[in-house]
Amino acid sequence: MQYGVAGYTVVRNDQADVDRELTRITNVSPDSPGYHNYQDWIANTQLEQRVSLEDYSVSNRGLRAGLCGTPWQVQDQVVAFEKAGIDLLLLQCSPQIEEMERFAELVIQPLRTRAG
Repeated sequence: MQYGVAGYTVVRNDQADVDRELTRITNVSPDSPGYHNYQDWIANTQLEQRVSLEDYSVSNRGLRAGLCGTPWQVQDQVVAFEKAGIDLLLLQCSPQIEEMERFAELVIQPLRTRAG
């Protein structure tokens, strides 16, 4: 049996750049269609837990996985998942190709070097 975690990833070399990107991707202003969809969803949901606008803006509440940060922070989170028995990461990012290449270069490759 495999265990996985889905998460949105933002990897930048400094926290200020991470914060700017998080602000960009979670910016759902009241005049945007996403905001109205969120309000409609909140009004009709039967979830017991409140979902913030930021969580809603990234599908599957992907920011909760903790895969946003500096390369070292994200590497540590991946290692923590591995130690907890997670052997599959389902990553979301945008733009996908550029961000997946960044994740491979700044997170996966250094982890392989650490393990090797």
